Amino acid sequence: MATFCVPGRIETGFGSMSQVGELLQTLGGNNALIIMDSFLAQIGLNKKIETILAEAGMGFAVYSGVAGEPTSDHVAAGVEIAARSQCDCVLAVGGGSSIDTAKAIAVKIPNPNLAFGDIAKQQYLKRLPLIAVPTTAGTGSEATKVSVITNAKTGIKENPGHPAIVPDIAVLDPELMMTLPSGLTAFTGMDALTHAMEAYVSNKANKMSDLYAYEAIKMVGGALEKAVEGGLNREARQRMAIASCFAGIAFSNSSTNLAHAGGRALGAYFHIPHGLSVALLLPFVMEFGLEAAEERYAQVAIALGANPHDGRKELARKAVAIVYDYNDRFKVWTEAKEKFITDLDAFAAAIPEMVKNALAGNGILTNPIVPTEQDVTAVFQKLAKKIATV
Repeated sequence: MATFCVPGRIETGFGSMSQVGELLQTLGGNNALIIMDSFLAQIGLNKKIETILAEAGMGFAVYSGVAGEPTSDHVAAGVEIAARSQCDCVLAVGGGSSIDTAKAIAVKIPNPNLAFGDIAKQQYLKRLPLIAVPTTAGTGSEATKVSVITNAKTGIKENPGHPAIVPDIAVLDPELMMTLPSGLTAFTGMDALTHAMEAYVSNKANKMSDLYAYEAIKMVGGALEKAVEGGLNREARQRMAIASCFAGIAFSNSSTNLAHAGGRALGAYFHIPHGLSVALLLPFVMEFGLEAAEERYAQVAIALGANPHDGRKELARKAVAIVYDYNDRFKVWTEAKEKFITDLDAFAAAIPEMVKNALAGNGILTNPIVPTEQDVTAVFQKLAKKIATV
């Protein structure tokens, strides 16, 4: 038996963000809490959104305090603003951090005493109407039933899941992604690819999730490099926006695996952006599960452009090689070594704790091979060895 959750409505196309006022009103909203990345507010995007809502006759308040990975403190701050302004709906604009924060706030406002760890246990979960407008093509958070929030006290990333967390409406406006820097385009794009690949090889995959996962892999394979090299390529940007959403739908229904479980720990300990952290681990996780998911990885290679007439084993290995090549061309290894994993001794010392963190998170039991502590340790050690040679 499989359950499949998707946003109630998806709007796509250049300029589609101009509809958000009317769309919120279709959900019964009159006074919106706008949640966005601090950077987007600094470049004035909040003014554009405020104008759109005002023209629709809506009230609004803005919370733009999200910077970096979202924490429980961000959620609390947003809830306070919403309560003070009597907001009755939530509009998230930004990357996964803003959207995840918005999901948590939309749940917390009507459930102030509900702990994050108890969200998944609720048979019925009330939340405020929610629209998500992604400004990056990577997290797919606009289409998922999870919200990744770091507990400010423990430093642990919590990712409660519930069907009610899926936004009511996702608005995919590639216009918002046209000026995204090449590095951020690459790293968020690798996150989308990792979502789709892990959803496809997950032992919880089903025919419905496979449709979205495989199409997302093909779209990323055909569009990511073009989007990285030519940010103003409208077709590539639109395809990446849709691919990211499809990948989000896929993993929301079949789960991510070890690259994400390990990536969350890696990000928490070394403050590495999420897309970069999962890209760093993906090829080593693929190697670990290659035999168990050989047929699936062979299909991944074909989706990414490999010759379909090659043998299954060769194609599976090519899938790994293609991901290694992406990491080389998109400077994934270099970015990590220069900015985040600058002390390999400190990295080695952190491995035991990162392993424990990874094993405690989602995505372990759905890996093609359920990893042991020794297996996860080996994955992190391979990453350390690779970084040392860059």
